[in-house]
Amino acid sequence: MRLRTAPLLATVALAAASLGAQAQEKFTYMTNWYAQAEHGGFYQAVATGIYKKYGLDVTIKMGGPQVNILQIMGAGQADCIMGSSDLQMLRARDNGLPVVTVAALFQKDPQVLIAHEDVKSMEEMKTKTVLIAASAQQGYWAWVKSKYGLTDAQTKPYTFNIQPFLADKNMVQQGYLTSEPYAIQKAGVKANTFLLADLGYPSYATTISCMEKTVNDRAKVVADFVKATAEGWKSYLADPAAGNVLIKKDNPNMTDDQLAYSVAKMKEMGIVGSGDALKSGIGTMTEARIKANYDFLVGQKFIDPTKVDIAKAYKLDLARNAKVLP
Repeated sequence: MRLRTAPLLATVALAAASLGAQAQEKFTYMTNWYAQAEHGGFYQAVATGIYKKYGLDVTIKMGGPQVNILQIMGAGQADCIMGSSDLQMLRARDNGLPVVTVAALFQKDPQVLIAHEDVKSMEEMKTKTVLIAASAQQGYWAWVKSKYGLTDAQTKPYTFNIQPFLADKNMVQQGYLTSEPYAIQKAGVKANTFLLADLGYPSYATTISCMEKTVNDRAKVVADFVKATAEGWKSYLADPAAGNVLIKKDNPNMTDDQLAYSVAKMKEMGIVGSGDALKSGIGTMTEARIKANYDFLVGQKFIDPTKVDIAKAYKLDLARNAKVLP
């Protein structure tokens, strides 16, 4: 009996292992830029096995400046993508892509305007040349113009190169809290950084946005991905070492100094763990803020309210149900 039982148990064990392997759901998430600390929670959840704990076999695909992540998701090559903001995803929906935002990992959009040290307020930028990327025209730049009276006439294109700013004290430029201010500081130029979120800009950032069909057909998988990602961000901000290994693997140009600066800034400014996330969990979005964003886009005529149903553009319960507190 013992001789017969041993091979039987081995067969059962192999079958169980096979079933366990099959239970790992493949899931592809595409970022919107080169791998960096601002994507850290996703990489951390891969590196530390958090996704696997939830039965997910997650691939993080790296985006970049010439990569159209909406098109890639629409073609079925990614399950969900990283929206730079929920405003971007609302505009995509207005353009006919049925995108649903299910979480926003950044309570504060890290978009900043950077001025030389003589500029002490946003109002003082009215006499300056402002370097702004085309992508900002239907987002925070429109908000800045409406609130502070700046104009398109004073803008020039931003090419993601800080040299023009360094060379001209009359320049103001856009940036990301965790990136350009560091590069400018390293170049030895003193500057003042204005975080638009702290001035009232309501946008969420670093979203998990998926096709409507994915949210409906793979509801549990998407919910698990949201919860695991929130846990990944909590883990990354506590100790980013594991995630940083994978970030540098995907983006060899990333330095330890830049990663450390970005993590410190995200923690200092409450990019992930502030506001509603403190009581409702990482990734949380609220009805009040998404309505403010929607109203802003409608008011600027960036979206047509007859085309965009706000109730279909967001799914708020996944991050709330996960309730991963910072």
